[in-house]
Amino acid sequence: MRRRVIQLVSCFLLCTHISIAQKLLTVKEAIAIALENNYDIKLFQNNLKVAQQNVTPGNAGMLPTVTGNFTQNNSVSNSNQTQATGEVRSLDNAKNNSLNYGVSVGWTVFDGLGMFSRYETLKELQKQGEVELQRSVVTRISDVISTYYTIVEQQNLLMAIDTSIEISRERLRTSENRFSIGKASRLEVLNVQVNLNTDESNRIKQANTVKNLKIALNNLLARDLQQEFSVVEEVNIDETLKLGDMLELAKANNPDLILISINRRLAELDEKTIRANRYPTVRLNGGYNFSESESSLGFVAQSQSRGLTYGVTASVNIFDGFNQRRNERIAKLRIENADLQIAQTNLQIETEISQAYNVYRTNLALVDIEERNEQIARQNLNITLEKYKIGTLSAVEFRDAQENFINAVSRFNAAKTQAKLSETLLMELIGKIEL
Repeated sequence: MRRRVIQLVSCFLLCTHISIAQKLLTVKEAIAIALENNYDIKLFQNNLKVAQQNVTPGNAGMLPTVTGNFTQNNSVSNSNQTQATGEVRSLDNAKNNSLNYGVSVGWTVFDGLGMFSRYETLKELQKQGEVELQRSVVTRISDVISTYYTIVEQQNLLMAIDTSIEISRERLRTSENRFSIGKASRLEVLNVQVNLNTDESNRIKQANTVKNLKIALNNLLARDLQQEFSVVEEVNIDETLKLGDMLELAKANNPDLILISINRRLAELDEKTIRANRYPTVRLNGGYNFSESESSLGFVAQSQSRGLTYGVTASVNIFDGFNQRRNERIAKLRIENADLQIAQTNLQIETEISQAYNVYRTNLALVDIEERNEQIARQNLNITLEKYKIGTLSAVEFRDAQENFINAVSRFNAAKTQAKLSETLLMELIGKIEL
């Protein structure tokens, strides 16, 4: 029995559990699938494409507009006309036709420079779309990593339970053999059987937990929810992160900070656009038109004309009920609010990073403690095995040592997972996750 148990424990500790029926999915592969399929990312990509399409001089009002016109009117009527000489003229079913067509051009050449501020606004909105896409990507990557390594933790716990089941089965066989030769009581056999049933019940619950987590990850990857896969068993943690570096990187990469800066710039451009209304608007107009008319009754039976039309239109706002002044004051207040939001967001991000970093360092310390605790629990299990073999230890006492070992292994895996999750949270707050 001792050799069998040691083999099982060693197999578990070396993480050589291999899933033959399931394909291994690495965290990098999971992220690649999510970036390609995730619905939220696709939505932000389309929003960015819309913003990119909007960045044109024409959308800002900087280019002329050309319009083609065509009008034709026809009428049939009974007409009576009394001429100045007293002559009366009558005609039934008199026809009157008119035809007009041409091209007109309009171009706003000056609007108080409002067209330039609108163009800059469109560029800033494109940047806003890019940052929102970046934030969506970072959030989805963080979600995938967190869910993936939670599966790793729960899968390792499932392996620990499998190990416990095998140990309990070996103990049951040993107890039955000892009972058959009169060296153990029936009560000991029953206790071991209860322990085995408990382990098997725990395994069913744990397997369900793992399955549901895999469904959650498949959902993030936007693929078949029932698709089976296996995960890695080791958790690699970056232990070199420094708080000062994190804070500096956040200033350059955190999407929330960048978005707040863009919002301030948009507020400034909005103020410029509003101020442009104080100045005159000058618009050039021109066109080429052709017109033709026919009349069955009248002095002119038929006429035609064609030629150029051109001119200039200028307008200026003289008084609009003080709305211009009100709008300018509101624009200034929006800029002040943007400055306050920048300061507030900077402080909030710094607070969150500092807190997350403390959690990260704490989890690293817990990893070291739980690793040593797992080694001690393994040594204790080996010693207990020797005593149980020679009959100087009861099944209940051995069960305690068995559970202590499994719990120690589980806590060690949980500590590594939590350290990885806290590292991922730091990267998400920075706004840049590197694998």
